[in-house]
Formats: sequence, C-alpha cells, structure tokens
Amino acid sequence: MLDIQLLRKDLPAVVAGLARRGLAFDEAGFRALEDERKGLQTRTEELQAKRNALSRQVGILKGKGEDASAVLAEVGGIGDELKANEAALSALQGRLDAFLRTIPNIPRPEVAHGKSSDDNVEVRRWGTPRAFDFPVKDHVDVGAGLGMLDFDTAAKLSGARFSVLKGGLARLHRALSQFMLDVHTREHGYTEVYVPYMVTGECADGVSSLAKFRDDLFKLEGRDLYLIPTAEYPVTNFVRDTLLDAKDLPLKFVCHSPCFRSEAGSYGKDTRGMIRQHQFDKVEVLQVVQPEKSGEAHEELTGHAEAILKRLGLPFRTMMLCTGDLGFSSAKTYDLEVWLPGQQAYREISSCSNFEAFQARRMQARFRGADKGRPEPVHTLNGSGLAVGRTLVAILENYQQADGSVAIPEALVPYMGGVDRIARA
Repeated sequence: MLDIQLLRKDLPAVVAGLARRGLAFDEAGFRALEDERKGLQTRTEELQAKRNALSRQVGILKGKGEDASAVLAEVGGIGDELKANEAALSALQGRLDAFLRTIPNIPRPEVAHGKSSDDNVEVRRWGTPRAFDFPVKDHVDVGAGLGMLDFDTAAKLSGARFSVLKGGLARLHRALSQFMLDVHTREHGYTEVYVPYMVTGECADGVSSLAKFRDDLFKLEGRDLYLIPTAEYPVTNFVRDTLLDAKDLPLKFVCHSPCFRSEAGSYGKDTRGMIRQHQFDKVEVLQVVQPEKSGEAHEELTGHAEAILKRLGLPFRTMMLCTGDLGFSSAKTYDLEVWLPGQQAYREISSCSNFEAFQARRMQARFRGADKGRPEPVHTLNGSGLAVGRTLVAILENYQQADGSVAIPEALVPYMGGVDRIARA
C-alpha cells in the first residue's frame, strides 16, 4: 500500500509514477474522500472547541448559583454529534483504506518504461546454450520417452494442468528441492521454515490485492482460507502486525512448498507440458530489511537465485521488468529466464522482487531504529530460488541425450544417490 502522506503531500508524483505503469490514478475519487475527511475533522475540532467553551460556561454558572441546565443540554447535543462524527470518520477511513489497497506500487526510477514483456531489459546472461548433434525434444517428449512423465493419469485424477512424475524423475524433483534448500541455508544464510499451505484472506491481502486477484486463487468452500500461490504468502506474514527491533534485521527465510494457482490456463499459452500448471513446487527465498538496505538486498537475493542455475549448469539471462510488466506489489523485479532448447527460447524460472514498504504498510509490519524514534515500515523482498518444476523442465531439455536418457547435473549426483543418468527402465 502506498504511503497516504505521499498522496497528500505530493499527489503529482504518485500520478506520474502510476502513469509509468500505464495506469490513470483516480484523482477525483481521492480528492472527494480527502475533502470529506477534512470536513469531518474540521467539524469535529469545532465541536470539541465549542463543547470545551460551554463546559467552562457551566462551571461559571454553577459557581454563581445560576441554572445551567440549558447549557448542559447543549453540551449533551454536541456529544451526540461528536459520536456520530467519530463513526462517520471511522467508516470513511475504511473506504479510504479500501481505495488505497487497489492501487499498485510505484516503480523505482531506474525501472525502464514499457508496456509489456517485449520492453523488458536484459541485464546480463550466463552460460552458452548447448549445441546438439541430434533432433532436440521438448520436456514432454523427453519425459514420455523415459516413461516417467504422465499427464494422462494426472488428468484422470485432477483434470488439466497437472502432472504425475514417476521413478527417476520423481527422485530428481525431490533432489532439486533438497539441493536448493541446502545451498540457501548452508551458503546464503537463510533460515529454513515450513508453513501452512493455506492462509486467511487477511494474509493474502497483505501480500497483494485480494480484491483484484481473488479469482486467481483456490478458495476453500465456506472458509476464509486460500491455497497459497507461493510460500511468499505465509512467510511474509510472519511480520504482520509486528514491531521489530533494528538489531533483529535482516530476516532471511527459505521455504519449500507446493504452490496452487487457479489462473494457470488463462493466458492461452503453455497448454503443453509443465510450464504453467495449477500445482507446482517452489523454493522461495525472502528477506525483511531496513529501508536503506533493500536495494542491496535485492541484488543479493537475485544473485542467490542465479547461483542455483549456475551450479546446475543451465544457461540463463537476467531481465529487469519494465513498468508495464511489474507485478502489483513490486517496485522493481528481476526475472531469471532459463534457456529451453525444446522451445529455442528463454523462459522465466524465477522472479525476484523488491516491494519496498508496500507490503509492510498493508500488513502493519514495522521496526524501530537504534535511535528509538518513531516506528517505520520495513522493506520486504522475495524471489524463487527456484521453481522446482521449471528447473526439472530445464534439466530434461538441456541434459537430454541422443539415446533418450537424461544426464544428471554434477551438483545433483550426490542427491541422487550417485546416479548420474536417468534412462527408461
């Protein structure tokens, strides 16, 4: 959520920032709410001043032994109006809060202006795509050839956009999760956490706009519970309604969880395979930091995700998302795109975002500095480190062999019990 004081003191900056996203801010709607608020506050102050003056008059009248009943009745009437104003102001604050919660974050100045993913900016790339001396298959055909990737059984169980892994591929999927967790905890300094796979609507709205994205989530019938689309939802809410001490920051968490997304098939693409599914696993890295540290933390967190790809020998490029491609809550995002030979294209495998104070304001997550001054919002960041299913896809395609088998990246061999190749039984 944006800082209400920023809107009150520098509305043109907010309007300009949102315009970079291609959004028109409802200035008239905001000004109407603010005018109503100011009117109520002014009237309340006037009534309080009048009540105080009348109360002094009552004291004077009683001191003289005169009748003060008329003045007391007037004081009582003012009290009733003050109570009504208080209720109206509370209701107005709720409307203002609801209004603010529909407004996305403002992009950082260095984020390139653009309308879509076509305008994203390549920051760097690593690795050289492999040259194959045989016809390249995509991951669906590689997995089918192994007899270990089964979409038909998944469809029988759950419908479209699910998959069943068997044998060596199921083991590889597990090995990937373990490898990522070990690197992030042992080398990158994250604390591993395990979380519920369902969160309340309040938790969901703290991370993003539930009003805008409710239909993208799976909701439990008759319950205020949603299946998590990413571990970001429960883990970020660790600090909801919390006042932290500066000395306890940064907080760094890593979490492996399944992710559930109702909108997986809504874009009319990736109808084949494991790229876009209703259920997938992800290893999420998340940091909570002081505001002046969030830029540095963003680069660090992105580097941690990149390190996984490097260790697996998977060529990738790092893209800075343009203003038109930013997520609702993000001020700046890097997407890591891994090379997929079967598609002859780079495809997203990780998204690493700096939300600055946007989520913290929605969640009332604050810290108090060493100077013990007024509490202020923390900054939150998160990224995929990595999406497990998409990493499996990348390995199947980049490490496929002419005989239909798949070589195991060296870093994963210990996690596979020494197995260095998956072949059809």
